[in-house]
Amino acid sequence: MIIIDNKLIGDEIIEAQFVCDLTSCKGGCCVDGDAGAPLKDSELKEIENVYEAVKPYLPASHINEIEQQGLYVYNEEFGWVTPAINGGICVYAITDNAGIVKCGIEQAYYDKKVSWKKPISCHLFPIRVKHSSNNENIYLNYEPREDLCSAACSLGEKLKIPVYKFLKEPLIREYGEEFYEVLDEIAQDYFELGD
Repeated sequence: MIIIDNKLIGDEIIEAQFVCDLTSCKGGCCVDGDAGAPLKDSELKEIENVYEAVKPYLPASHINEIEQQGLYVYNEEFGWVTPAINGGICVYAITDNAGIVKCGIEQAYYDKKVSWKKPISCHLFPIRVKHSSNNENIYLNYEPREDLCSAACSLGEKLKIPVYKFLKEPLIREYGEEFYEVLDEIAQDYFELGD
């Protein structure tokens, strides 16, 4: 385990290799799960702020679901999450012409309609973040989905890209440049010692 300040980071985040392969998984992480995407309390306001700009990207059935469930819902196990349709696809998901499921919020971000990219839990996947009961410690663990992410694991190994490098942008977005630099230094030392 790697410890940086109050963050306890699973070794696999520097040891394992991973690169999303959307042509294989078709964006299945937006479809398959126990609930919608976990949301931080601060992200509830973000969703409220971006919804009108994101709405034109969404299928009518997803908009109807949002009107019934709300912009976000509370789940006993995961806390605040994005609504999902019948326990499946996220209401903010869109499907492109190739059948790949993507984030409507993220597409609005790329089109410069909003300045918030998407929930950090989605951006960090397959890293899962949990907090200690007293909220003093943060646990970061590598948790790919066994079947769904097998192509991403293979592609990461082929390209030799560790999880933390693939997720550099969201790690910096959430924890800052300094955190990432320290993690990278630890990883470099680890790989040097392993040679």
